[in-house]
Amino acid sequence: MTLNFKQLTYLFVFILGINECYSQLGFSHEIGVIAGPVAFQSDFGVRRDFETNAGNTGIGVGIVHYINFAYRADCNCYSTDTFFNDHFKLRNEISWNKTNLNHFGKWVDASRTGPNAERLRRHSGVAQNFDVGTQLEFFPKSIRSFQAFSYSFAPFISLGVHFTSYNPEVKTSYGDGNIENMNNFYQPWVNAANPDTNEDPFLFNGNDTTWSMVGSVGTRYKLTVLSDLMIDLRWQYYFNNKVDGLDHNLKSNKANDWLVWLNFGYIYYLN
Repeated sequence: MTLNFKQLTYLFVFILGINECYSQLGFSHEIGVIAGPVAFQSDFGVRRDFETNAGNTGIGVGIVHYINFAYRADCNCYSTDTFFNDHFKLRNEISWNKTNLNHFGKWVDASRTGPNAERLRRHSGVAQNFDVGTQLEFFPKSIRSFQAFSYSFAPFISLGVHFTSYNPEVKTSYGDGNIENMNNFYQPWVNAANPDTNEDPFLFNGNDTTWSMVGSVGTRYKLTVLSDLMIDLRWQYYFNNKVDGLDHNLKSNKANDWLVWLNFGYIYYLN
């Protein structure tokens, strides 16, 4: 775990360095907190199944920092009136999310009484991720006008990249409960595994890092001169399929892990 946190620390320091460059240009800053429910989409359960989507949900929290190009902190005045300055903000974030994972859907239905169905019922996991990253947010309406209370809501869309340290857990209560005993897991996964490898290719019970693409849509609500409320719906796609601790080799495994996160936040203007 030390290596992962070291990588995250280096990336965070790099982001701070970029922020310092912007600070030298006089742009103002905002800071806030976010939290909300997470729906984790992984190899657990059945694709496009409501019970799976509703069951494999968790929680996420984070700290966000914004560079506001529309306002200058060094003179308490508006910056040069350009389209970019009046419609874009740079969002930096440190966040954490955790989801308990179980199998839902037809393969664990009560009508299925075979040992493989029971193996799936007894198999569970935990997806736990720590993120550091940056997004560029676009506001269709004028940021200056929003700060001047010309309207109460400021919708936005964003796109960015996050570096993720993931640390999943694999659990089973089937048989002797040993996660190294392949007889305790769904046998089609075992049969599809590569016999030439020395380690289990479909379970991952450790820690590693990956990159992820992040996109969101949301809005701010002007609460006071120096504070906003925020809500945004995030989609985050990981460039890895082991974030949930499961990466089986069946044909049904068609996508990497991803999540949807509904954020509620409070943003405070520092300058």
